[in-house]
Amino acid sequence: MKRVFLLLIFVSYAQIVNAQYTDIINSKRPGFSESPYSIGTGVYQFETGLFYRYSNNESLLARPNSIGGELFFRYGKFFEKLEFNAKIAYQLDEVKNPFGTNYNINGISDLTIGAKYLIYEQIYTDKSKEIRSWKRKMAFDKKRLIPSVGIFAGVNTNFLSKHFKENELSIKGAILLQNDFSDRLVLLTNLIADKILSDSNEYSYIATMTYALNFKWSYFIESQGIFEKEYNPKFHFGTGIAYLFSNDLQLDISARTNFFDDFSFVYSSIGLAWRLDRHTDRVLQQRSPKKNRTKRGNFFARLFKKKN
Repeated sequence: MKRVFLLLIFVSYAQIVNAQYTDIINSKRPGFSESPYSIGTGVYQFETGLFYRYSNNESLLARPNSIGGELFFRYGKFFEKLEFNAKIAYQLDEVKNPFGTNYNINGISDLTIGAKYLIYEQIYTDKSKEIRSWKRKMAFDKKRLIPSVGIFAGVNTNFLSKHFKENELSIKGAILLQNDFSDRLVLLTNLIADKILSDSNEYSYIATMTYALNFKWSYFIESQGIFEKEYNPKFHFGTGIAYLFSNDLQLDISARTNFFDDFSFVYSSIGLAWRLDRHTDRVLQQRSPKKNRTKRGNFFARLFKKKN
């Protein structure tokens, strides 16, 4: 089918613009980091999961156990490089009571609305067509050391349950980086400023290395550092796997723990990502045809080239 489209392009002197959309679902899960690439126009995507968190922190305000669910909704509109998204989380927390029996609180704990935009895309050399030199074909492309760059901006709303409410609205911003070291190995780096303009602002980084074992299975390792004004830095390590059930459905499971703290912390999650694909290719008229490039999103979509 792709060859048929290319033939039509050549005859009519047109180019199919397909910058962000991928045939395979482009999911943020199961890691916490995010790719600078959007999901493409006309795509509605739902990424949801259940989580459990345990901690034996001796702090008087500690919450030893938490269970809950979260939904991350993504929608591509207007431009291929632009994506709108919203995240909502509902959880049940056990709160430590220093004067008696522990008690539970529950409700909506997070509701963030935002958008991201790809501002720079690194284009790599296609060495599959190099037939004159085996050395050049196998040599590492140094441009892969320069990442693609995206930005995110959002608002942490205060439409939360009373136990989780903040004093005011706050802003969240992030710089999103992606290095494709190969078709199978990808590094995501996020630099995040959260709760800006509030008294509890925090800064963090997330670095995620993803490797595809084959077309269906992939795994990741992740490092996260959180820096808050009134608390010591927190460092978390996570890992997990994902299974590509179909082009529009991904299943995943993950776990993470903490480093350098004097208490134990365990976080586990299981979930899925599903998309409703209403994407249509947009045709631009021009004098001469250009090569139709394949773009990669994140996790499975960013790890494999399009199949003919």
